[in-house]
Amino acid sequence: MRDDVAVTAVSAATDSIDSRLAARLAALRAERGWSLDELAGRSGVSRSTLSRLERAEISPTAALLGRLCSVYGRTMSRLLMEVEEEPPGLVRAARQAVWRDAGAGFARRSVSPPHAGLRGEVIEGVLEPGAEVPYEGPPLPGLEHHVWVLEGGPLSVRVGDEEHLLDPGDCLRFRLWGPSRYHCPGPGSVRYAVVVVLP
Repeated sequence: MRDDVAVTAVSAATDSIDSRLAARLAALRAERGWSLDELAGRSGVSRSTLSRLERAEISPTAALLGRLCSVYGRTMSRLLMEVEEEPPGLVRAARQAVWRDAGAGFARRSVSPPHAGLRGEVIEGVLEPGAEVPYEGPPLPGLEHHVWVLEGGPLSVRVGDEEHLLDPGDCLRFRLWGPSRYHCPGPGSVRYAVVVVLP
């Protein structure tokens, strides 16, 4: 495949995911009978940003999706799964959904996305040096996390008021009840896995 054709295919796939994600977010709000103003009040996201997001005029950041997932009581993986096709039992590497927040220096791969009847999922994250992804709270209180650094780093993980610095091979496990933050202090990028288990 020529480079320009490959870039066009990736761009089209990203546009398609953003469009489906926008439609799903609009549907979730409509299912609850909320106005944009009410959702803005619940999420702390401005009405204009929510409107542009639901019309697919902007791509959401990780922090923005995190806020909306908390309001809708979903993990980010579950929300992203809802805009994908029916997930197969075997997820080939080439078919794993990758979502990027280029502005934040963050990439997220759904290695083993959520599936009906299963309680766990596996996520791969890559943070560029200096990148930081904060979450105001868990989408579901008590969500179990296992964070395993695969390479690079270190990775700084803040859970509530406690900060943990993880090197390659280190694993941090916790139940999430409040805010959290993932940060790559550098000098290089960090690649890590997160296993999430529903409470």
